[in-house]
Amino acid sequence: MLWIKNGQLVDPIKGVMEQLDLVIEDGRIAQQPPRGVFKPEGEQIEVIDAAGKVVVPGLLDMHVHLREPGFEYKETIASGTLAALAGGFTGVACMPNTSPPNDCRAVTEFILKKAALAGFARVYPIAAISVGQKGEMLTDFGDLKEGGALAVSDDGFPVVSSELMRRALEYGRYHGLMVISHSEDRTLSGDGVMHEGFVSTRIGLAGIPDAAEDIMVYREISLARLTGCPVHIAHVSTATSVELIRRAKEENLPVTAETAPHYFSLDHNALRGYDTNAKVNPPLRALKDVEAIKRGLAEGVIDVIASDHAPHSVLEKEVEFDKAAFGLIGLQTTLSLTLELVREGVLGLPEAIAKLSLRPSRILGLGSGHLEAGSIADLAVIDPDVEYEFKASDVLSKSKNSPFIGRVLKGRSDLTLMGGKVVWRRIP
Repeated sequence: MLWIKNGQLVDPIKGVMEQLDLVIEDGRIAQQPPRGVFKPEGEQIEVIDAAGKVVVPGLLDMHVHLREPGFEYKETIASGTLAALAGGFTGVACMPNTSPPNDCRAVTEFILKKAALAGFARVYPIAAISVGQKGEMLTDFGDLKEGGALAVSDDGFPVVSSELMRRALEYGRYHGLMVISHSEDRTLSGDGVMHEGFVSTRIGLAGIPDAAEDIMVYREISLARLTGCPVHIAHVSTATSVELIRRAKEENLPVTAETAPHYFSLDHNALRGYDTNAKVNPPLRALKDVEAIKRGLAEGVIDVIASDHAPHSVLEKEVEFDKAAFGLIGLQTTLSLTLELVREGVLGLPEAIAKLSLRPSRILGLGSGHLEAGSIADLAVIDPDVEYEFKASDVLSKSKNSPFIGRVLKGRSDLTLMGGKVVWRRIP
């Protein structure tokens, strides 16, 4: 038996914080007694004193690149899931752009086997929509589902064919697989490397206009309207996309959306010094877009906060800006950056935690992300007030490509439990 006492318990279902303890037995939450009420008798019990801390459901990152198989020099399933635990995440959904891509059952099963061997955070494979992520022919959704895939996406490669995307939505609904859209019109983004605006003009880099995202978001919404099938919009970055998704939800269309912390923590001015660690796709946008993302989160237009953890080695990042790979790591900074929204008054803490746990769980059909009695005891104990400098030496990922290294952040996970067992503890 494990007793977590004296903490503030976040209930993302009720949207409240309560002074409750947690009692865990046989890997599940047995009860939530009010503080000071539980009196253990006659058995050995492990006690965790969470005084001054917040107890939350294990976080779920629904947009992560673990790079294995094929790019183990950037990240492995073991290193990525260890970084996840340090960030308070007990589960990650990994995108298919590996080598070979996760477009068949064999790769899906390989990922699950490697995750089980690592024994860190739970891994939920997201398979490819199309064979080879080439946008030409659908993968075998039924076989992928049986192999353990939870959703499908060609993330990193937009599905150009509207007809193919329509079929993906229809087959996805039939097989119980969420379809996740990488919304980008490559004929517009072209050779762009950052947001198209006054900063790109000033520093002489090719730009990617807002419309490259907006047009494809509009298409996905139109297809959801046509088919009645759910679609999830990944890494939303523009004000227009937020407004399109808002209108879709007002129509009660089956559309959900996510954004990443860098889209509400940074804008395109972060690239004035040509920092390739801030080169991401979609790119960091203008301040008006940052503010729109925050409003979208506050108003429930954007359902989920996900890291879009995209590790790259120095081989891809310490090069000329035009040649550098898109992407940054985020598993260990997502919680801290999200807590900044709480301090700004954009989100309450229960709502922020819901966007990191309950909401992605519901979208992926997992049933986790809460601390109800009887649920598996995956949880994190966080210190919302601690200030720390995020250093390269803190990074557990194999890659260090974060623009937040050297930045003072506030709030982080101190303890992560899976199935009622402590699997990661911060050393003071």
